[in-house]
Amino acid sequence: MTGWRHTTRTIKHSFRYAAVVTGAALVTGCGLVPGATGGSGDQPVKVMTWAPEKTEATNMPGMPAMAKAYARWVNAHGGIGGRRLEVLTCNDHNDSVDAAKCARSAVEQNVVAVVGSYSQHGRAFLSPLESAGIPYIGGYGATDAEFTSPLSYPVNGGQAALLAGNGQQLAEHCDRTVLVRPDTIAGDELGPLLDTGLALRARRAATDLRAAEDATDYGGQARQALGTASSDPLGDGCVAAVLGDRTDTFFDSFRRLRDDYPSVRTATVLGSVDQSVIDRSGGAKSPYEGAYVTGWYPAADDARWNAMRKAINEQAFDDNRIDPADAGVQTTWIAYSVLKQVVESLGDGEVTSRSVRKALDGGVKVTTGGLTPALHWGYDHMSSAGDFPRLVNARVAFQKVEGGRLVATRRSLVDVTATLAKAP
Repeated sequence: MTGWRHTTRTIKHSFRYAAVVTGAALVTGCGLVPGATGGSGDQPVKVMTWAPEKTEATNMPGMPAMAKAYARWVNAHGGIGGRRLEVLTCNDHNDSVDAAKCARSAVEQNVVAVVGSYSQHGRAFLSPLESAGIPYIGGYGATDAEFTSPLSYPVNGGQAALLAGNGQQLAEHCDRTVLVRPDTIAGDELGPLLDTGLALRARRAATDLRAAEDATDYGGQARQALGTASSDPLGDGCVAAVLGDRTDTFFDSFRRLRDDYPSVRTATVLGSVDQSVIDRSGGAKSPYEGAYVTGWYPAADDARWNAMRKAINEQAFDDNRIDPADAGVQTTWIAYSVLKQVVESLGDGEVTSRSVRKALDGGVKVTTGGLTPALHWGYDHMSSAGDFPRLVNARVAFQKVEGGRLVATRRSLVDVTATLAKAP
């Protein structure tokens, strides 16, 4: 995540958006509307999905792979609204320059939307999309801009909801908490969000422990985290690690040192760990056993994911990039489910970036088979959390690793909108 914008920046975005839409309306007669491609007949619905791949830090190869698999699946079953779906992909390399290049490529390719993508560089990629009037549907939620830009249509509460929810979850168990997080601009925002959740039970703010995003060993950070979390013999200590792909590396270091210190609880969020990571690191004997985990969606073995699993089995059975338990893959599936319903709502009308955006802004209601609440982005459904006006789904799942499996600790999802509203 990048730094949170203030409300004034949101207002500037709204004015910029209004100017783009007004300008586009003035040149409609000349056929110069941005993104005027796709449409009825035999023209495909062209979209783009991007994510970082083959980098030294966070990688999300399953997201573009899931997008391609979804296109093969939906095209094999009649297309999207009777039209063929064409998916372009791009690698942002965890780099702001490349993120902007991906966005400019989307503009040049005249896509109708960017769907189910991941990038930590919201300011870099959203500006070109806003200028062209291209909607950003179902981003992973790694940046603040995804919850302020009027052209962003998120399907989850992003990293903000995960951290606030994790703090709320840990507030029930921890007297002293240590947060191990990346030493990056995105990482700078994690502590205040976790602290907001902890404060619900008047818990002290977490000790902020920075770590290199691409380290191969975290022995020093693990030692410091264990020492700090266990320093109060009368209180319960907790260590929360949110390091993306490197979370597993941290817990490997943590495991080797854990027996040298008094017992502490552990925690993380989905995206930094999933069921496949737990399985790979030892299942019930992994360092994640007993960890509190906050996610956006139902557990990976929930029957509500059956449709996604069926599509993967049909079109990507042997693609090891696509893990049904991965939060990125799940988000891409949901994002494309949104796109499908939005395009279907247009009937025989032309499918363009403008028509897709108009349907979304008009309050089209999307259902996801219970994976999220019903989603709609009309302005009367915007969030009451001031710094997150585009937030329409702030529900998170409280889970715990028991017997090597991620299991829900509450029967229903928890809405953290009120918690986020208190975030600094």
